[in-house]
Amino acid sequence: MRLTLRGWTVVVVVCGAVVLSWQSGPRALNAIVVPLVVMLLAGLVTIGRADRPRVTRRPVEEGFIREERPVEVAIETDGATAATVRDTVGDGLSAATEPLAETTLEGEETVSYDVRLEARGERRVGPLSITVSDVVGLVERRFAYEATTPVLVYPRVRQLAGGSAADIQALAGVADRRDHEEFDHLREYRRGDPLRDVHWKSAAKRPDDDLVVTEYADDEEGGAVTIAADCLIDRDDEMASAAATVATYLLEQGATVGITVPGGTRPPGSGRDHHRDLLQLLAVARPGELGERTRGDADVLVRTDDDGTTVVVDGHEIPFDRLCGRESGSKRGGDRKRTERDGRSDRETGGQGVTA
Repeated sequence: MRLTLRGWTVVVVVCGAVVLSWQSGPRALNAIVVPLVVMLLAGLVTIGRADRPRVTRRPVEEGFIREERPVEVAIETDGATAATVRDTVGDGLSAATEPLAETTLEGEETVSYDVRLEARGERRVGPLSITVSDVVGLVERRFAYEATTPVLVYPRVRQLAGGSAADIQALAGVADRRDHEEFDHLREYRRGDPLRDVHWKSAAKRPDDDLVVTEYADDEEGGAVTIAADCLIDRDDEMASAAATVATYLLEQGATVGITVPGGTRPPGSGRDHHRDLLQLLAVARPGELGERTRGDADVLVRTDDDGTTVVVDGHEIPFDRLCGRESGSKRGGDRKRTERDGRSDRETGGQGVTA
């Protein structure tokens, strides 16, 4: 509890009035000092007895870079009191206006403002403080609240429409694969059937030595695709963006997609909820190197190193910038600057049909 500037002004006036009273008599003291002293004492008593407001921070919705999200804080008090509510916006977030509200709290009030998502990762808003004052504004008391609210920011998802047709077709071919693990029946060999489907054990038992092949259940949906993504340098935002872009594209093609990154993995799945789950994992992905076996078993490998970010499909290395329609080369630093400058054309949603 402390005096405000106005409160200290009152103290100065009272002291001056006491000095003047020695020259003009006690009437001047009664006319000026007594009302001011009464107001000051009333403010001290009122604020000293004020209960601590109860604060409830409401969850903030996840989102993509450059989107805005509302931040809401519910404040409950037992009586009416003038207050200044001030919140803090953490790194990776920004507020169009200062998160400050001067209001009268009575019962339950909700203070809200908007934050802009600026950088990938788990960001935070808070802590918050509430400063209450008496009616005249002579005395104030500050209550601090250490609780914060997490805000998850997804990596940037870019469009592949401007990329090389051959590169995009190579990536799309991964989604066209069928899962041939469910046995259906055996049939006679026909010319053109792949020898890998020949069921040699059954063919050996046939008296006429006719070949038979294994027929598998037809899977109308795209097969499961696994993506492995790692980052050997401190450019994990690029790795996360590339992995999110590839995963979103494959999900849109009808494939079930799983992702493994340093420190986390998600099994293959599809749909909006699964897409959001993948984005949540990539939002907090950090630099690191995956094991050789994990990289080798993946259908798609996303790797970020000193040479940039590369997407590897069936042994075919595709620079990520070229896949998105931007030429890659030795001047990758300039490419990254152009990427930021031309970011308005980058994709900020999860794609049609699987948008988070």
